Amino acid sequence: MDEELLSRQQPQSLEAEQAVLGSILIDSRCITDVVGIVKPEDFYLQQNREIYEAIYTMFNFSQTIDPVTVLDKLKELGYYHDNSRDYILQLMEITPTAANVARYAAIVQEKSMLRGLNQAATNIQQMVSEEVGTPAEMLESAEKKIYALRKGERGDSLEHIGTTLHKVFDRLTELSQSDSLIPGLSTGLRDLDTRINGLNKSDLLLIAARPAMGKSAFALNIGVNVAKKYKKTVAIFNLEMSREQLAMRLLASEGFVELQKLATGKLSEDEWSKLCMASAALSQTDIRIDDNPSVTVADINAKCRRLDNLGLVIIDYLQLMQGSGYGKNSDNRVTVVGEISRSLKIMAKELDVPVICLSQLSRAVESRTDKRPILSDLRESGAIEQDADSVMFLYRDEYYHENTEDKGVAECIVAKNRHGETGAVKMQWIGQYQTFADREWKHAE
Repeated sequence: MDEELLSRQQPQSLEAEQAVLGSILIDSRCITDVVGIVKPEDFYLQQNREIYEAIYTMFNFSQTIDPVTVLDKLKELGYYHDNSRDYILQLMEITPTAANVARYAAIVQEKSMLRGLNQAATNIQQMVSEEVGTPAEMLESAEKKIYALRKGERGDSLEHIGTTLHKVFDRLTELSQSDSLIPGLSTGLRDLDTRINGLNKSDLLLIAARPAMGKSAFALNIGVNVAKKYKKTVAIFNLEMSREQLAMRLLASEGFVELQKLATGKLSEDEWSKLCMASAALSQTDIRIDDNPSVTVADINAKCRRLDNLGLVIIDYLQLMQGSGYGKNSDNRVTVVGEISRSLKIMAKELDVPVICLSQLSRAVESRTDKRPILSDLRESGAIEQDADSVMFLYRDEYYHENTEDKGVAECIVAKNRHGETGAVKMQWIGQYQTFADREWKHAE
C-alpha cells in the first residue's frame, strides 16, 4: 500500500504524456518535434511508454505512423492489450491540438528528470544511512549520480546559423579588444603559442614523447605559467609521481635550483633563499595536485566541476589511466585507451577549458635512424590521434647523439593542429632546472 502511495506521489503528468501520443497519432509529422526531447523511458505510465516505444521504433525505420500501423506494431512488440484499440482512439479524442506538441513533450521530459532526481536522492540517502564506503567515497558517488542526470539533459542541439554567427562575432569582438596576439591561454613559450594559437577552451591537447624527454616538466611549466599569468586554477592529475615529487620539480623550475641538489638537500645559503622565494611565488597560485594512481576520467570530471575559476587540466599520463568500466575490455588496451581519449575530449568540451594529456610513445621510434616521433608512434593509438585537437611530440637530439650541435635544444613537433599549421618549434631545455624556455631567453642570476 505504501509503495502504491509513493508511486502516485512521483512527479508525473499523465495529461502531457497522453497529449504527446495523441498529437503524433493525429499528425505523424509531430514526431520530428518530439524525438529530440523525449525517449520511451521518459514516460511514467507503462502503457504510454509502450505506445511511444512502438512509435519511436517505427520512426527509426521510416515506417508510416497512424492508428492502424501503431496497433499492428504493438502486436509485433508484444505490447498489445485488450483495451489498446480503445485507448488509441481515446488519446486522439482528448488531445486538444497537435500544434503544442513540443510543449507537451517538454513537460514529459521535465517530469522524468524530477523522477530521476528523486531516485538519485533516495539512493544517496540509503547509501548514507547504510554507510557504504568512506564519506569522501559517498560524496564522490553522490556527485556522479547527479552529474549523470545532467548529462542526460537533451536540449536543442541544432542551432540556427544566425545564432551561431552572433556568438562568433561576439568572440571576434572580444579578441579584437584584447592585447593578446593569440586567442587562447599562453603556454609561456612564444613560438609555440604562435604555432598552436595558445591553449583554447574545450581543446584536448596531447603531448607525447619517449621517456626522459621532459614531457612532465613541459606540462608543469605550462601549468605554472597559466596559474601565474591568468590567476586561473590549474588542476594537475599525476598517476606516476607523488605530490611531493611534483612539488620538488616545481621548486627546481621556479627557483632555478638544480633538481639533483634538491634530491640530496645539500643546498647553499643562496639556493635556500631561491627556494623560499619560489615557494612563496608558487603558494600564491591556485595549483591543485591529485596523485591518485587509480583515477578515472569520471573522477577527474567530478573533481574539476567542484573547482571555481578553472583554467587548465593536466593529466600525466594517458596509458596509466583506468577505463570507466573497471575491467571492461581490459584485455584490449587499444579499446580502453580509445574510450579514455574520447571521454577526455567530451570532458574538455563540458568543462570548457583546455585539457593537456601526456602520453607515452611506442618503442618503434628507437628502431629508426631518425628518432623524431610521428603520429603512428602513439602507443595504443587508434582514437587518440582522432580525438585530440593538437598532438605535440617532444624530441631532444642530444639524448640520442652525444656530439650533436643541438645541445640544450628541444623540439616541440606539432604533428596535428586544428587551429593552424603543423611543424617543429625549437626551444631551450635547461635540464638541471626542469625548465623549457624560448631560444633567445636568458636566465638572470
